[in-house]
Amino acid sequence: MDDDRPDVLLTGLLFYDLVLTGLGKPPTPGEEIWTRGMGCGPGGIANLAVAASRFGLRTSLATVFGDDFYGAHCREVLAAREGVDLALSRTADGWPTPVTVSLAYGHDRALVTHGQDPPFSQDVLMEDPPAARTALVHLEAEPREWLARAAASGTRIYADVGWDPTQRWPAALLDQLALCHAFLPNEAEATAYTRTDSAVAALGALAELVPVAVVTRGGAGAVAVDQLTGEYADVPALDTDVLDATGAGDVFGASFVAASLGGWPLAERLRFAVLTAGLSVREHGGALASPGWYGVDRWWRALTDPDLRRAYGFLADRLPRDPGPAPAHAPVTPPARQHCLPHVPL
Repeated sequence: MDDDRPDVLLTGLLFYDLVLTGLGKPPTPGEEIWTRGMGCGPGGIANLAVAASRFGLRTSLATVFGDDFYGAHCREVLAAREGVDLALSRTADGWPTPVTVSLAYGHDRALVTHGQDPPFSQDVLMEDPPAARTALVHLEAEPREWLARAAASGTRIYADVGWDPTQRWPAALLDQLALCHAFLPNEAEATAYTRTDSAVAALGALAELVPVAVVTRGGAGAVAVDQLTGEYADVPALDTDVLDATGAGDVFGASFVAASLGGWPLAERLRFAVLTAGLSVREHGGALASPGWYGVDRWWRALTDPDLRRAYGFLADRLPRDPGPAPAHAPVTPPARQHCLPHVPL
């Protein structure tokens, strides 16, 4: 019998992203800097939604859109262009869509955001979460009630976590891993929450708490362990030119889920996630930087390095026969005319 559940269930805050690249130096007060590049489009939770959808996963997103131009534009991009199911999402009257300006410089960026707390919480949007094959979630200090309901319904939870601005790194947050199938923090987050001093040591601590633990290490790649299969993997990063790293972690997470749903060995899952994250930083960041199957297929066909051909040889059997059309990347400015979808009633 066919499984008609969503492949990926998502909820979180959506932003309209404006990304500026090509800064010759960091800006200083009182100074105007002209940049060589700019891109705009949906960001925040949309990064995961687009990345998952571009790998052919049926993606259901519960978020809040403002009743403004930015909200309408993001809704149109996600639903009409990227095929994301927005049945669980809402449009809020009088609430402005959050906007983030990202200043990309070198391998990092600075973010400036305007926004207000959304009028609908995650628990309201996901009061009765549909059964799904997986959910990609962002753990917070205060547990979300819907998460336990989703896990109880058989949804496999893949979780990440963010930087703690208080620098307290409460170990109690890791109690939520009892609901999770996989946990994918970066090295700074993993070592802080586990009180360890290296990615490998943090991985060992996390492996005691969750079946699949992954620690990303930026330019050093990623390490992972799967307790269910007994596999361990350590994968280097790709050597690539970085235009903008915004959303690379989201692309990593979505592609790891896609490979996991395909039943790939851990080393292949990890290499695939590292590859797609590396490809995403070549474009203006946010949701539309995700390479999808098309981008991975194009990279593989153009690859001549013999070492990389061997390391990624599994792609010859994993890539779909039809990788689909070239994905749309972030435009400099949104189109002048929008043919927006009707709002979902409150």
